[in-house]
Amino acid sequence: MVSAVYPGTFDPVTHGHLDLIHRGASLFQKLIVGVAINPAKKPIFSPEERVEMIREQVAGKLSNVEVEHFSGLVVTFAQVKKAYTILRGLRTVSDFEYEFQMALTNRAFAENVETLFVMPSLEYSYISSRLIKESMSMGADVSHMLPPEVEIALRARLGLSPKP
Repeated sequence: MVSAVYPGTFDPVTHGHLDLIHRGASLFQKLIVGVAINPAKKPIFSPEERVEMIREQVAGKLSNVEVEHFSGLVVTFAQVKKAYTILRGLRTVSDFEYEFQMALTNRAFAENVETLFVMPSLEYSYISSRLIKESMSMGADVSHMLPPEVEIALRARLGLSPKP
């Protein structure tokens, strides 16, 4: 079975993330969404909450997608899962520079794990979880960037009142 890992913080999961999950699910027999435990990013949702948010979004739609959290190196997680491809999205030139460096570093740790870069759909090419959280906290309507259930959870976590 040809499997891939799509790693990320997913804090919270966005339509951009879900776009890549759908696309990855069509490219591989099995896609493992790896929710990274990275305290340096100061996530506002726990790993378990992020896993559950993604599972809710793919339930009944993508039978070949698994979601779980991990800590440590993504290449180690991929090898444990017997997935020798890491799926990554590229939105901007700055993403490319960072992702290129990360792919080369991952290759230095695990030569048998390749990185596959996928461009997001145009309508999601500017979305980032960080900007969504910042924008929402300042009163912006981000409903077109998030699934409704995720938007409700994010509003609650940020201490914002529900949308009218």
